[in-house]
Amino acid sequence: MQPKKKNPSIERSFVLVKPDGVQRGLIGEVISRLESRGLKVIGLKMVRPSLEHVDSHYPQDEAWIERLGHKGFTVFEEYGIDPKEYMGTNDKKEAGKMVRKWLVDYLTEAPVVAMVIEGVHAIDMVRKIAGNTLPSKADIGTIRGDYSVDSPAAANLEGRAIKNIMHASETPQEAEHEIAHWFAQEEIFEYPLAHHAAMYSKL
Repeated sequence: MQPKKKNPSIERSFVLVKPDGVQRGLIGEVISRLESRGLKVIGLKMVRPSLEHVDSHYPQDEAWIERLGHKGFTVFEEYGIDPKEYMGTNDKKEAGKMVRKWLVDYLTEAPVVAMVIEGVHAIDMVRKIAGNTLPSKADIGTIRGDYSVDSPAAANLEGRAIKNIMHASETPQEAEHEIAHWFAQEEIFEYPLAHHAAMYSKL
């Protein structure tokens, strides 16, 4: 008898409840939303990360940093604000470096809760449950849409990161890097969920 093949749609994603989510008592809400969708928590811990650890969490390639700056400038343009007046530069890469620093500072403000989530199309499912990374544009019914009202315009003007409750991996490659960065292999557990037979097994 051949061993049962693993479903290729089963993925792992990394989720981080950020300092504002922890301080507002939303840890349980985040976990509940994920589990009620049929996703499985296979790694879970609260940590107070060092500056160096958080710095290594975020990409350092120039294209990603420039994309951060571009996002910020797009918001300024939307509101008719001169980026140089508030950020001191019109260069996307320089602005991106500033935003990246704000992100690193943000994740070291208070403890965070790190999770490894497993399930069918887990990466897309988690991001759908989380909602748009810009809370002001997140749909009602998503975690960010229901619990956050922050906007990039306010954050950029105040020189800080957007407070949007949680982080979720965007791609399989990102998930692999982030899980390995935050979890040792022995901190990740395999176990069955009773309702998965009803959800996914052939009757």
